[in-house]
Amino acid sequence: MSKEHEPTVAELAEKVEHLEELVEDLLEVVEIEEWGKRNECPPRARSYIIRIDKVKYTVHVAHMTGRELLKLAGKVPPEKFSISQKMHGGHVKSIGLDDVVDFTCPGVERFMTLPLDQTEG
Repeated sequence: MSKEHEPTVAELAEKVEHLEELVEDLLEVVEIEEWGKRNECPPRARSYIIRIDKVKYTVHVAHMTGRELLKLAGKVPPEKFSISQKMHGGHVKSIGLDDVVDFTCPGVERFMTLPLDQTEG
């Protein structure tokens, strides 16, 4: 029977150093619109700058729901607004309130909101 290898202090220190290097490799802030215009996948970062309508916001997560984006933009209650994302090449994709938008996907440029008519929704 072989006993599982327990890491030494030196091995653990090496792993910690490797993890610290990975964290340092994360960019501080990524502006997704710039990467979206090039249709490139943004790198992982500590913060992302997104544009909703004409205003830029800095967020500290890599994904948000349509509801969270609307609230961030001050569009409350979110049920009275629609939100869509402009993709590379001009394609527009509607986002549902509970749909998750991943800022690290290629092609995401910016977000646009519209108030819903009383006959919609």
